[in-house]
Amino acid sequence: MTEIDARTDALVPAWLTLPDVAEKLEVPVTRARQLVKEGQLIAVRRGEGRTLQVPADFIGEGRIVKGLGGTITLLKDDGFSDEEMLEWLFTEDESLPGTPAQALSENRGTEVKRRAQALAV
Repeated sequence: MTEIDARTDALVPAWLTLPDVAEKLEVPVTRARQLVKEGQLIAVRRGEGRTLQVPADFIGEGRIVKGLGGTITLLKDDGFSDEEMLEWLFTEDESLPGTPAQALSENRGTEVKRRAQALAV
């Protein structure tokens, strides 16, 4: 879990603390931490208190956005750091259209994973 720079921080529209994530997923905070350790979520230290926070777009209707975990795995396998993954997920891609994070939340994960796999080439 890294601290991100201001440029990457600005790409993410909204953030949730781990207690907020736990509340939205209706799980204990320890489970939210475990989801980060398992690579199902990306959490970074940010803000004055350097608290661990997760992009709010990763949580939808009481669950983690479908396809996020697989996309994170693909990006990690490609050698991406947490910060690089966030930058990729929240940078506009005209061919999608929108950001990969938006596409995941709109159930267009197949296309996002295809692009993530292409990065390894």
